[in-house]
Amino acid sequence: MKRLFLVAALPLLASGCASTLPEVVASTDSPDTMSDVRPVLYQSPIGGYSHRMPVDPKPWRGLNDAQAPKKGGA
Repeated sequence: MKRLFLVAALPLLASGCASTLPEVVASTDSPDTMSDVRPVLYQSPIGGYSHRMPVDPKPWRGLNDAQAPKKGGA
């Protein structure tokens, strides 16, 4: 159990002794600050809604034959 604790604690102790990373400073002269993105316009979430009613199923054999490839090549 002590070995397992040592294996888990050693990387934590070693990382505490590591040097800290430099601070990231945002620069205003970076080309990434200029963006050509248009602002997002509001769109209603139900703007394209159309009311649909349930219908009875159509005969499937006629629909299947209409979508089947034609016999006799091209």
